[in-house]
Amino acid sequence: MKEIKIIVTPIDFSENAPKVAESAIYVAGKFKAALHFVFVVQDFEDYTGFVDLPANMMNLKQEVFESAEVQMHSFVDERSEKCKAAGIPEVQSKVLTGDIAEEIMGYAKNNACDLLIMGTHGYKGLERIIFGSIADKVVKNACCPVLTINPYQEECEKK
Repeated sequence: MKEIKIIVTPIDFSENAPKVAESAIYVAGKFKAALHFVFVVQDFEDYTGFVDLPANMMNLKQEVFESAEVQMHSFVDERSEKCKAAGIPEVQSKVLTGDIAEEIMGYAKNNACDLLIMGTHGYKGLERIIFGSIADKVVKNACCPVLTINPYQEECEKK
């Protein structure tokens, strides 16, 4: 296995995102690897074949993108001290737009990612049915190893 120098961690700003980020920070610290956090704004234009989208969808998409950039900045700032303490040499963040799984995999490939760390759960209920399992798509098709974090899993007791 090649050396792990760059780790990409997709986040979704759900209640599970901090737990996934903590795991990514821990692993990046152990490898002294750069850590890239990414968020993808879903591109709803893929669904125009069976859903009538409102005419102002482009404005909504831009508002969501801008809001995500603000949230991402805050999310990374809240973890900057922990990243420094872990010895992570570089932390980057990026907000993308498009198909979530495709954008995650494209970002990983374009940035020579050595490891993806992502949650197994983000969306719930109807959203999960509509969008499918992002983690499942990424695990099956990514250009690098993928470490998945189940945020609902109880930690094993150490004996």
